[in-house]
Amino acid sequence: MNKNVGGIDRGLRVGAGIVMIAVGFYFQSWWGVIGLIPLFTGTIGWCPAYLPFGISSCACEKEQKKD
Repeated sequence: MNKNVGGIDRGLRVGAGIVMIAVGFYFQSWWGVIGLIPLFTGTIGWCPAYLPFGISSCACEKEQKKD
């Protein structure tokens, strides 16, 4: 499993996931559970939604292709 989520993208995902979870707790709603998805994908650095489109925001993959 190659990483396809870069540094800025990872930070935004983790931040958004934490905010979504916190808002879910605040409003006592199960919708906050959705925040686990960006938190998880940001933590591991891989997003399955990027695969069909061939998207990668990871600079490390771009460097590997040059070699």
